[in-house]
Formats: sequence, structure tokens, C-alpha cells
Amino acid sequence: MTLPSHARFVVIGGGIIGCSTAYHLARDHKAEVLLLEQGKLTGGSTWHAAGLVGQLRSSASITRVLKYSVELYKTLDAETELETGWKMTGCLRLATTPDRWTEYKRLATTARSFGMEMDLIGPDEVKRMWPLMDTSDLIGASWLPTDGQANPADITQSLAKGARMHGVTICEGVRVTGFEMEGTRITGVRTTQGTVACETVLNCAGQWARQLGAMAGVTVPLQPVKHQYIVTDRIPGLSKDAATLRDPDRRTYFKEEVGGLVMGGYEPDPQLWTLDDVPDDWEFALFDDDYDHFAQHMEQAIARVPALAETGVKQMINGSESFTPDGNFILGRANECPNMFVGAGFNAFGIASGGGAGWVLADWAVNGEAPMDLWTVDIRRFSDLHNDRAWVAERTAEAYGKHYTIGYPHEEYESGRPRLTSPLYDRLKEAGAVFGSKLGWERPNWFAPPGTEARDIYSMGRQNWFDAVGSEHAHVRNAVAIFDQSSFAKYEVTGSDVTEALSWICAGDVIRPPGGITYTQLLNSRGGIEADLTVARLADDRYYLVTGTGFRRHDLGWIQDHLKGDAHLADVTEQRGTLSLMGPKARDVLASVVREDISNAAFPFGHVRELDIAGVQVLALRITYVGELGWELHLPIAGLAKVYDTLMEAGAAHGIRPAGYRAIESLRLEKAYRAWASDITPGDTPFEAGLGWAVKMRSNQPFIGREALARAAERLPSKRFAGFLLDDPDVVLVGRETILRDGAFAGYLTSGGFGYTLGKSIGYGYVRNEKGVDDAWLHSGRYELVVAGQAFPASLELKPPYDPEGARIRC
Repeated sequence: MTLPSHARFVVIGGGIIGCSTAYHLARDHKAEVLLLEQGKLTGGSTWHAAGLVGQLRSSASITRVLKYSVELYKTLDAETELETGWKMTGCLRLATTPDRWTEYKRLATTARSFGMEMDLIGPDEVKRMWPLMDTSDLIGASWLPTDGQANPADITQSLAKGARMHGVTICEGVRVTGFEMEGTRITGVRTTQGTVACETVLNCAGQWARQLGAMAGVTVPLQPVKHQYIVTDRIPGLSKDAATLRDPDRRTYFKEEVGGLVMGGYEPDPQLWTLDDVPDDWEFALFDDDYDHFAQHMEQAIARVPALAETGVKQMINGSESFTPDGNFILGRANECPNMFVGAGFNAFGIASGGGAGWVLADWAVNGEAPMDLWTVDIRRFSDLHNDRAWVAERTAEAYGKHYTIGYPHEEYESGRPRLTSPLYDRLKEAGAVFGSKLGWERPNWFAPPGTEARDIYSMGRQNWFDAVGSEHAHVRNAVAIFDQSSFAKYEVTGSDVTEALSWICAGDVIRPPGGITYTQLLNSRGGIEADLTVARLADDRYYLVTGTGFRRHDLGWIQDHLKGDAHLADVTEQRGTLSLMGPKARDVLASVVREDISNAAFPFGHVRELDIAGVQVLALRITYVGELGWELHLPIAGLAKVYDTLMEAGAAHGIRPAGYRAIESLRLEKAYRAWASDITPGDTPFEAGLGWAVKMRSNQPFIGREALARAAERLPSKRFAGFLLDDPDVVLVGRETILRDGAFAGYLTSGGFGYTLGKSIGYGYVRNEKGVDDAWLHSGRYELVVAGQAFPASLELKPPYDPEGARIRC
């Protein structure tokens, strides 16, 4: 086939993701699409994928993506007349430990929150469904009847035929060799058969996506891993409709195939492949069988299905699969190249994700913004840290090893640490800090009291840090504490048009005199919240912006994409450290080390001033995320230790102590402060989130999302953000618990924890009603929260349960 000279969209990669993306671009958007495959379709990882299709994930949006895949696979053959091999066998997940069983109880609740049915069944029922299984060690199993299995190559060929039917040009045997660029934008795709001019590139190149991205300066943090499974001979007594089986406590999975079993697993000691580029000719290729490494799975599989001991192995598959450092796949537009979108790194569930991932990636590429909350898979969740191939490999090996481990709340990765530390790291460690990691930064989560071990001990109930965090929490409420928050992402925006430019991006009013601070959301065209951050005006032509550590590249990219005129964005994160001085005695401590007047009259809430502390110029922002009097102190990173020591010495008379991020979490929950990516997302508007007060709708100022909000204001919202308190202090809330109103489903929690001041568990979430939600409807209901399958009475809270009028932060 002759290569066209131009295409609006060029999709690179002919596996399931590339073919699905091309199909949806053409079917849904009538787009002009060229798909390039360097070898033959499916020749990378798709052809040897095991083909299990599960749907439930911890994110509602990603679950929706996977549910779409299932619906597509059910019907695709009717359109294309090519079978997909889809079988809705259902899936059993086995539990042999109490913690695993608790995890399944929580997952079953999550499934119902997300509109899926997951049942919990006992060993006898499992044995009835799967007679060949040894169930003697089982506590029970979860059963998700709509999961299944499919033939990866057949699905991909069916998608490819559907794409052609809708006008896509597919060229096989054409390898991409580079890109023609104008600045950071791609203008043409260079190939072994010539150059194709284009407007947008979609990098769906599987295990080659990293090196393909690098050709355009884009970081795609992938690591190829050798993943093995076997295909057995026929097994007498095995039903052709046997459920797919996951046995995570034994790290193995099974599915029926032609009367035998496909069996594989996820070992704690994976075999990584190359740190160099994947060879271009690695097509329909496998590694040599490695039964020595696979023996750990074989032993566990025989213990579960004893018939395997007498069953022959027809074939071993030892293929390369792309995995990521956090176990989530990668979608979206890269900051480094505004017209390259990426769909890669599917961590061996590309078949389950393929249909839905192509659907949302196509929409994203056409419309320029994600069609739903896709933060957990957004490529902008990564940072420059992920340019380090060795670090990515080490962290990816740990993520692979966790594939089937119990997902304990608050669990931290251990590999590749410490990577980024503040100058206070050693001081805080000596004070008992137990660190977590966020985007490479070591951050104190909590401080172990003298005589206790400074490490996390994970469990499904209250964890070992619970009392220590309660002590830190109380200290902030009653005295004063200091937090090292140097990992905050920090930007400066300057230029003669900076105010107009930020006013267009920000839903809040940033047109205020120098010295003013605005809390604002950044909205998409649907009125959804793409970010929330602090904007401090330092001068007529200079603003200082602060956002969360993990959102650094995401928020930077969103701002950069939408800046207009003479406005220049600079990331100053590493240049500035941050100390948060919080608590009713914070003014006493700060006043003792500065000459400036910091009284409430001279330095009111919501303002920024420059202060001198121990000869260091400090930018002091009077704001809070814990609900107490306090300041965020931003200063040159080189002066951080000096200022910290000065404050600790001055604060000794007031009982000052360091505190960590888990105390911040419990403190913010009591104040109903929203957290982006959980409580507020691109799928939630400020009106739904109870943040309408922060939007400048009464002004005449234009801003992104204003029209969508104006339309939304004409009717009652179908969901409203609300808080809930439980009287039972032993109930552990972590998020995704089901909200019942008058006994019927009404939503699920977006975040949860414990309020130490209140002595109660606190949860937040959206209460939903298609007919509309107002205060009267909310107050007229009786509420319960379903936690691990059990319903607990809950009281509705529409105001912050602690200091609802905000008097303590403004004193």
C-alpha cells in the first residue's frame, strides 16, 4: 500500500491499543487516520497476551473504561463479522487469609459503588463452580460474573477491520524513524517509506513507546518484563465454561483454553528485560522457556489444582510485556510535545483495557482534554525523575511484584528511595520521622514517639501509626506544629499580560492588589475541576502559584497549554523550600523571630508578605489546609535548615513539634477541605463540590468553563458533595464506601479517615439523584455507609464538622 503524504492523525503501533484508538477516531469522530505498524498487526505483545478480561479497579473512571471494553467485545463481531473470542465466564478471586478476605469485602462494596455486582461466596460454592480446585485452605472467594476472557489477536484484527470499514488507512511493514519538528510540535512522521505530514501523533507503540517518545523529547517511563505462562494439555473434568481464576495469595491465575488451562503468575522477583531500546525486529518473538524461574508458580498451581501434576504442558509462553513504575497504564498528551498523545504501558492487562482505552484516547486527541477523570493513568503524573531508566526499572520491578499482594491502605513503595530529600531530612529522621514518598520526594508521614519503632506496619484495620498521628493532630489543634512541605510544586508567572492570562485560566478572581491570595480552581470546558491551587499576587506583573506535589507536571502542563499573551511560566519547585507553621500558638512563635507586624490587623488571612527570619527572606502566605491559624513560609531552599532551627528554638517555650502528612490529612478532613484527584476531579464542577463561592460568576470576567457553569446553574445538580460522621469509632473509612439514603444507593465516598478532635470516622462523597439534589432533599434522608459489606448509621454534614464558620483561621 502506498503511504499517503498527509493524515490528520497518525497512530503508531498495530497492537490492540493502536487498532482500538484508530477505530474510535474514525467511528466516533469521522477523522482522517493513518495507522503505521513496523511489522504485522499484533506482532509486539498483543499476540501472546493471556487474554483475561477483568473490569474492577479502584478508580470509578478506569472501571468505566474497562466496562466499556467488555461491552465493545460483546458486539464488535456483529459489526465486523470477525470473532473476538469473547467469553463471559465470570471471575473467581480466592482468599486464604483474613486480610485478603477483608480486602474482598471492601472490593465488593467498591464494585457496588461503581455499578457492578460482586458477590462473596464460601468454599463449598467455589468447589461447586470449580470442582478440580483444592479449596481446603480457602476462607472464600469473590465472584464477578461479568468478567471473562478473549482472544487478543482476534479482537485486534476485528478492531482493525472495523477501523478500515470506517476509512482508516493501515500500513504494515512501515517503521517510524523520527519526526520533523517545529519547536516542540511534530509536523511530520519520518518512516522507512517516506515522510507523512500530520497534525497529531498517537504513540501506541507498546514496548517501543519509550524510544518512540524519546524521538520527540517525550518521556514514557516503561520497563519491559519477561512474563511467563503455560498452556496445558486437555484436563478431564474441566468445563469449557470454567470461570477465570485468580489466586493472588499464591500469585497465580488460570483460564480455560481448548479443554486445558492457561496458567501464569506474578512473582516477587521478576526478570526485567533490557534497559536499552527494544530491538525493532522483535516481532512475534519469545524468550527461551525458563522453567527454573517458573517453578515457583508451578508449585503453587499444582497445590491449587492437583490435576496439573498429571497434565502435560503443550506450550510455554515467555514474552515481553511493558510495565510502569506504579502499575497503572499511560494515556494522554505529553507536556514535552503538545501534539503527541500516548497510549502505552498496560501492565499485562492491555486486552482488558484496550477497547476502552482507545475510546477515551481518541476523544482526548480530538477534543484536547480528557473526556472524564483519567488522572490515575495520565502521563502527566510522572516527572523528570522518570527519565532515569535505572530508577524506573527498579520501581517497576517492585510494582510488578505487588501485582497480587494485598492492597493495604496507605502502603508505600520502598524501592529507589530516598531519591529527593529536603535539607531537613536528617533532622526529621532523627526526630522519629517515618517517611513516605511522593513523586520522588521523601516526606514525613508521621513521627514515631520515643521507644516505638519508626516504620509502618500495614493492616486492614487501624494501623500502628494511628495513636501517634492523633497526638500530632491534637498538638496542631491546641498548640503549634511545623510541617516540612518543601515538596509542594511551585511556579512563578510573570509578564505584562499575566493578570489577564491567569484570569482566563482561573475560575477564582485573581485580579486583586499585590499582597492578595486567591484559592482557585482551573476548569475544563465542561466546568470540571482540572486543578485547584493557591495564587498569590506578588506584584502587578508577578504571581506565585502553589499546588500539590504529585500534580506538578499535570498543573504545569494545563497552565502552559492555556496561557495567552505576554505571560511566562517558570517552575521553581527545587529553588524554594516550604515550612508550614500551624496552630493557635503559631503567631506567638512567628512574632518572636520577625520584626514585622504580623497581628491580625496588619497581616490578615488570605494575604502574602515578605518577612525576614534569621537573615533569610521569607515569603509568608497566611493560608491553611489544617483549619488553624498559620502561615506557609516559602524561602530559598538553602535557608530552610536555618529557618527551621530558628523556629524550633523560638517555639520551644510554646511546645512546638514537627508533624507529618497523615496529621494534615486528618486535620483537613475535619475542616471539609477538598483534595484534588479524590474529592474534586475533572468530572466534578465547583457547584457540585460545594465550591461555588470560589468562582467569579458574579463578575463579567471570562474564564475557561464559564459557559458550562452558566448552563449548569439553570438546574439542580444531579450530585452534591457532603460529609458523613460515624458514631462507631472503630470503623475504618478509606474511600469508595457506598452511601445509602433511605436504604438505597446514593453514591460513594471519595475520601475517608478519622477526626481525632471529633472522636469519629469522617467520610466525604457525592450524594446523587437524577432528579436533582438540594439541601431539603439531602436533609430529608436517612444515611448509612456500607463498609466492607456492613452498613453503619451515618449523620449528614453539609458544613465543616470542625469550626464551621472558620473563626480559628481568621483570628
